Amino acid sequence: MTAATPTPRPGVLLDVDGTLLDTNYLQVLAWWQAFRDTGHDEVSMADCHRAIGIASAELVAHLLGDDADDVDEVVEAKERRYEPLRELVVAFPGVDDLLAACRDRGLAVVLATSGQQSDLEWMTPAIGGEDVVDGATTSADVASAKPAPDLLQTAVADHGLDPQRTVAVGDTIWDVRAARDAGLPCIALTCGGISRAELVEAGADEVYDDPADLLGHLEDSLVGKVARG
Repeated sequence: MTAATPTPRPGVLLDVDGTLLDTNYLQVLAWWQAFRDTGHDEVSMADCHRAIGIASAELVAHLLGDDADDVDEVVEAKERRYEPLRELVVAFPGVDDLLAACRDRGLAVVLATSGQQSDLEWMTPAIGGEDVVDGATTSADVASAKPAPDLLQTAVADHGLDPQRTVAVGDTIWDVRAARDAGLPCIALTCGGISRAELVEAGADEVYDDPADLLGHLEDSLVGKVARG
């Protein structure tokens, strides 16, 4: 007798950097230092900020060109520069309450980050929602991370989510594009430093200031709607 296939669950896929953790400007600093360390003084902090949200190797290629021959060197320099900055990382206000509220509404809470698997070791405690997070999908699980849709599609499949009742939450245009190409509705937050206008232009369905703002409007948001079915 064949075992019954589990019923797909409604869920929320949450980006981490700049969405749950106030890290984007720390990331910008580390990337800017890494580019300078490797002889790319032409890359500005503004350039780095506009690229945050793209996976590391792809970010370097995005800023230096696909034919850059020192991608690994820049990525390694960034990791060195970022490590001492991790002690400054804090979650945005309301993150733990937002995750708990999603879980209380019957949603699977899944982290979907372009970061590495090893990053979860420090990211998850910093988020503070270990007891309500159902799982995570990272760049290690896919061939192409954001802005490709693979990360979100893999998260949906691996965690048994219903794509018709799953919402992606992020803070960059890359998050929005990944969600759009994955066929998922997307909530964008401006706390990562990208403007409401740019997020809407990229295709965000709803935009809020930060996790606390989303929490305050949760019932009327896409999250509340998918929870109600």
